Amino acid sequence: MLKKVISTVVASLLLMGIASGCSTGGAESSEKEVKIGYFPNLTHSATIIALEKGYFKEAFGADVKIQTKTVANGGLFMEAMATKAIDVGTVGPGPLLNFYVKHPGYRLISGAVNGGAVLVMNGSTNITELKDVKGKKIAIPVIGSTQDVMLRKALDEVGLKPTTNGGDVELYAAAPADTAALFVQKSVDGAATQEPWGYVLENKAGGKLLLDWDQFAWGKESTNTVVAASDEFLKREGLATAYLQAHKKAVKFIQENPEESQDLIIKHLKNLTGKELSKKEVQAAFSRLEVTTAVNEKVIQEMADISQEAGYIPSNKIDGLIDLKYLESAK
Repeated sequence: MLKKVISTVVASLLLMGIASGCSTGGAESSEKEVKIGYFPNLTHSATIIALEKGYFKEAFGADVKIQTKTVANGGLFMEAMATKAIDVGTVGPGPLLNFYVKHPGYRLISGAVNGGAVLVMNGSTNITELKDVKGKKIAIPVIGSTQDVMLRKALDEVGLKPTTNGGDVELYAAAPADTAALFVQKSVDGAATQEPWGYVLENKAGGKLLLDWDQFAWGKESTNTVVAASDEFLKREGLATAYLQAHKKAVKFIQENPEESQDLIIKHLKNLTGKELSKKEVQAAFSRLEVTTAVNEKVIQEMADISQEAGYIPSNKIDGLIDLKYLESAK
């Protein structure tokens, strides 16, 4: 059993560990080039489908060269955007607002996926209620990540806090692909993670779901990924609107064709990583997320408030971060 789990973890590592290996991004933008960033993850489905269906190519036109760059977490995404290796793409709102507060040269221009994150406990803990995670160690993808912020909100609702804020729940940063091994080793008691890793923990590492996607933090309003763009990209006439035309088309396609979308995503991720997710894994993950272009500005502000309280950002003032005029003009 252990051998099987370790094999799964190694395969999962191959899936996620492609931060730079699959990068085709360049160093500088040109008027005829758009560099799109995303994660090899189901919560970036809209970007994957827009690439697979040729929607970006159709929207930008034949004169615009499209390059793609995959990254492993939101911090790397924003660093790539800061160095102009990414112009636009999908990322969690947590890393975006963290960067925005310090360097306000980026904008949130559309929603992408709500939900898609769960809280799973190690089966060895026998914990069935959130209040009982007191004194436990919970894995998060990275400090300041969207799942970090979501966990902090969930803990606060039952009167608990992380150790870094004077409480007694330890948050432990670990790549989602590593979490299954940590469960098997009993190195962590739980994980706030995104799909398909929640499904993997439940079905291959003895995990038990404590908070499903519609119960975790803001529930179905939990914003997992959004479309972020640099100010330089937004100044290039027509490109932001074109990107969002393709994005909206992809969201609609996924909503109307979930089965075909899942097949395309499995193929896309296999081409990127060599690892093929099962249809069952992808179907389960899809049942825990909602692709959307909607943006709940109240949720984004509350995430900024929590990030400030955690000490990740010096201020919760994010006026100007959300700019939906390009989305409104994208028909």
